[in-house]
Amino acid sequence: MKEIIRIKSINEVHRFFGLEKPKHPLVSIIQINDEITNFDYGSVKYIFDFYQVNLKLGFSGSMSYGRNSYDFDEGTLTFIKPNQTVEINSHEIVTGSSGWTLMFHPDLIRKSELGKDIDEYSFFDYSLNEALHLSEKERNSLTSIIHKITEEYSQNIDKHSQELIIANIEMLLKYSKRFYDRQFFTRTNLNKDIVSNFYSVIKNYYSSDEPLSNGVLAVKSCADKLNLSVNYLGDLVKSETGKSAKDYIQEYVVEKGKNQLLGSNKSVSSIAYNLGFEYPQGLNKLFKSKVGLSPTEYRNSN
Repeated sequence: MKEIIRIKSINEVHRFFGLEKPKHPLVSIIQINDEITNFDYGSVKYIFDFYQVNLKLGFSGSMSYGRNSYDFDEGTLTFIKPNQTVEINSHEIVTGSSGWTLMFHPDLIRKSELGKDIDEYSFFDYSLNEALHLSEKERNSLTSIIHKITEEYSQNIDKHSQELIIANIEMLLKYSKRFYDRQFFTRTNLNKDIVSNFYSVIKNYYSSDEPLSNGVLAVKSCADKLNLSVNYLGDLVKSETGKSAKDYIQEYVVEKGKNQLLGSNKSVSSIAYNLGFEYPQGLNKLFKSKVGLSPTEYRNSN
């Protein structure tokens, strides 16, 4: 088992790379260069106690949960939240690498609106193979915000500093959300294939005996089969269909239940168990929410 190194503070990162002490204890931006890229990270795993937004250009290597090649040359943006495990593997010596890493500790935003809303930025839970691929214009937009954050924490800290730093971080995240929407939109054919494969996973599951032993199909099980993170699959399905991945599964289950209710003499309990519900009440609750009728009421009304 590989050693795990936990890095708890921004100051520890600066010490790790031999940089001068950070100008602010809770937020810092490190400019990526060949020295940072070619740093000997060792054969270990890292856990960070803070958020990171990383823009990498001219980078050769991978992180342990990255799987797919990137399709934009201008820059790749990745997001890491506290307590995620990261392993960095450099493939070769790199020259000409650039970019930046924004790091901010949860304590910076804890009492702010961003602190309350940070979980809404679901891309912090994406895998690195689901990175945001930026055009040059998009990269410049985000980098200009990074410059503002740097300027703000580099000058004398006053009562407005934290508010302005947080506001700029929030702006960067909002732009990132917009750019992810663009990425979903421009990858329509790929997305349709993924949604089609998602449907196939659901169909194959409910065409087997798996529901009897494994229960109602979970979004995570589908995501695992498709080599995607739960949040990325959910956001992609929402973008393509207007439905959440969970709703997509539930609607399939309801249609399957309707067919069995009207096309067989099986009891409601038997149908519920066949669909993976531990108790008939689970199917009853789902029908009530999606159809407005209980399974028995639905059967009797047709």
